[in-house]
Amino acid sequence: MPELRLKAGIWVAAYLARLQALAIPAFVVRKGDETAGAVLVKVATLDGSAKAFQRSFDPMTGQRTWMVLAEGEEREVDEAVQRQRRFDPDLWVIEVEDRAGRHLLGEEGLE
Repeated sequence: MPELRLKAGIWVAAYLARLQALAIPAFVVRKGDETAGAVLVKVATLDGSAKAFQRSFDPMTGQRTWMVLAEGEEREVDEAVQRQRRFDPDLWVIEVEDRAGRHLLGEEGLE
């Protein structure tokens, strides 16, 4: 039986609400396709560093996981995000700003 997937717009709204509940600032930098757009999450630690995550499928486990697309200086991470945006016009980009680097992507319901 194929895995049911939430529409991208619904997932993004739920993710932002979960972050907001913990007072973690997050913003939609680029709105993608409401139904099937991929989601990229950039986490800026407000010290010049950042990390970008994209969702991936692990063929060994059959699970969807978040993998690091880029990490390091925020400028370099932004360049990697821009490359993905050019490659995928339906891509959502969410930016999280948290000094501790919290993003909640590993929590139940967000994986």
